[in-house]
Amino acid sequence: MNGETQSGRPYSPHDRAAATAAVSGRRRFMTRACACAAMLAFALSGRRLVPYDLGMTPALGATSAENGYRAFIALSQRLTGRTRFDAVLGQRIYTALVLADSRFERNVRALNRWLQGHGGVPSDIVTAALKPESPELAAAVSDVVRAWYLGLIGQTPNVRVLAYEKALMFDAVDDVLTIPSYCRDLPFYWALKPPDFAVPTASLD
Repeated sequence: MNGETQSGRPYSPHDRAAATAAVSGRRRFMTRACACAAMLAFALSGRRLVPYDLGMTPALGATSAENGYRAFIALSQRLTGRTRFDAVLGQRIYTALVLADSRFERNVRALNRWLQGHGGVPSDIVTAALKPESPELAAAVSDVVRAWYLGLIGQTPNVRVLAYEKALMFDAVDDVLTIPSYCRDLPFYWALKPPDFAVPTASLD
């Protein structure tokens, strides 16, 4: 390092050693900070993507709401056959279902236990298998599947639309159709009978 200090005197060997040590210290600090940030980002991204195992116990230190959400995602994986979900949409659906039914969290835990003991039951007949003995659990299954595939919470006339473009029903056609980002009318408007109207007749006079 050549040149002068701010006071105008030439750099001494001591000055050069001190400056080199300072630069080296800053470089080490930045390297460690970047490494920590990268490790934190990797850990957080993994937390969003790692599937929840039905056999896992509630996480130590996690809140009741966090464990409830994890149990909900586990149930959703089993019912839909998917291993990944949109994290923001999943949280919105879970919150809406909990608010709509005070027993929803309890039903989710009961369904996870039931599915663990009935591993051979295909997901598409879970509702039919549950209906005779546990109609409340069968209804909870329908609510979860309906929320993910149709993006709807609640029953008519109190239906809430939580998802449209990201509803799973569009997965089967997303490679050939442009999925609209908004709902053009009420849910299932295309299935409603059109209103009657009078056909105008031309006068012969």
